[in-house]
Amino acid sequence: MNPVIELNGLSVTFGRRAILKDLTGSVKGRAVGLLGPNGAGKTTLIHTLLGFHAPSSGTVRILGEDIATNAKSLRAAVGYMPERDSFIAKMSCVRFVRLMAELSGIPSEAALERAHEALFYVGLGEARYRSVDTYSLGMKQLAKLAQAIVHGPRLLILDEPTNGLDPPTRGRMIRLIQEIRDSGRARILLSSHLLRDVEECCDEILVLKDGRIAANCNLDEERKANRKFIELETRGGDRAAFAEAIGGLGCEYALAGERRIKLVMQDGVEIDDLYRLAFERQVQIRRLNYKRDSLEDIFLKAMEGEENGAAKGGTGDGRL
Repeated sequence: MNPVIELNGLSVTFGRRAILKDLTGSVKGRAVGLLGPNGAGKTTLIHTLLGFHAPSSGTVRILGEDIATNAKSLRAAVGYMPERDSFIAKMSCVRFVRLMAELSGIPSEAALERAHEALFYVGLGEARYRSVDTYSLGMKQLAKLAQAIVHGPRLLILDEPTNGLDPPTRGRMIRLIQEIRDSGRARILLSSHLLRDVEECCDEILVLKDGRIAANCNLDEERKANRKFIELETRGGDRAAFAEAIGGLGCEYALAGERRIKLVMQDGVEIDDLYRLAFERQVQIRRLNYKRDSLEDIFLKAMEGEENGAAKGGTGDGRL
């Protein structure tokens, strides 16, 4: 899959303050989660991708095109759902979404048709003629999603799409994002403080800290790479002797309940070794589960790794 965003030495400076610092890397996922603590530079990166801020140095390519030389065509190819409301007072939702479509280059009549379609798609068809001023918070979020997708973008940038939503409306928003991702209609960049949102929607993450890249990885590959923590469910035989034999291989272990053993695999120890020891002690291994890192584990490792890199004089743009 071709990169959706490519960063090459990107830096952004406001006055004398460096906000983004020599970002280099690319993201290729269908849906990419943009993470980082407050002040990490997430909003500045999004605004730079949208052309609101000019790079102080370096380049950015979106969908293969340089934002400095192809800004107009890229605006038609990108949909943006901002974190803060940006509606026009007293305007009906369908008029607002139509206006956004026209600003993206869609002719007026086609824009109106697209606006109706987008609002029905997000579940606001029955309320499309109401003024957005009368909408609930959840409805406003859905309206912002509608205006972001109305022109059929190839890249959809979502900034805190579930912010403040109640559980049912959040569930609807997540399902819509997943449907857009799975349909292949658009690639997605999702910025959120909620790790759960990213976990449910994204297959790749870009983590920023202090204006630098702390991590850039494929979630599935990162989880699969951590295969050291194992939980066994056993039956029969001498479980205590089996556990001691596992310890004899140099593995840390703990008995859990009447049938389970938790252990940390050491380098050089293979799964076949566990089954051999179990056979010798007439223990049945009924189930074997790998504990894979959650997104929270990966995020915390990125934060710790960035700190360690800085402490050792590193550049701060390391990878997991």
